[in-house]
Amino acid sequence: MSWFDKLQQTFIEGDRYMWLVEGLINTLIITLGALIIGVLIGTLIAITKYFCEGNKKLRILNWLCDLYTTVIRGIPITVLLLMFFYIVLVSADGVIVAIVAFGINSGAYMAELIRSGINAVDKGQMEAARSLGMSKGQAMAKIIFPQAIKNILPAIGNECIALLKETSVAGYVAIVDITRAATNIRNKTFDAVNPIILLALIYLVLVVGMTKLLAILERRLRKSDGK
Repeated sequence: MSWFDKLQQTFIEGDRYMWLVEGLINTLIITLGALIIGVLIGTLIAITKYFCEGNKKLRILNWLCDLYTTVIRGIPITVLLLMFFYIVLVSADGVIVAIVAFGINSGAYMAELIRSGINAVDKGQMEAARSLGMSKGQAMAKIIFPQAIKNILPAIGNECIALLKETSVAGYVAIVDITRAATNIRNKTFDAVNPIILLALIYLVLVVGMTKLLAILERRLRKSDGK
């Protein structure tokens, strides 16, 4: 049997290539949903910790933020996914469970990235904004936060790529992501080579595509700054 015939037998017969299409769609949905949740949680925690600095009244809030990041970063993503699927969100759809679990996990890492970006902005800019009559919230939204995002965009891009690859463990809770789809094809056809090679190529294309998009975004941001 030729290699082309083997590919046809593995992917075309029984429309098994559609398993990969379904898995790819689920992978992209999980990644995008988790990214949105991660950015929202990370932004909220980073800004909260910024305003908690030097404020004893908000000490408990600062402690809760530290507790969240410590606990979530200390639990492997596979274990966290299993906890949400079997304990926290028992009756929910698997894709929703994965979005929430990966989003909460990503939020802990995004929080530290965004906080480092905020701290990298010259503190004098907050003081200058306050002297112009802005509140701390206005100064954060209009001056500090936009600069912080520009500073940490490459790091956020790396986190996005890591998140995409982390979703490959979603199959542990019976979600048909692209990795699970390739595994199902391998089990069905006993072809252990072609599904895995194709899976690796798909991830490679996705990562290269994301890298290119991030590079374009960075160039546009630099142009907007007149650099």
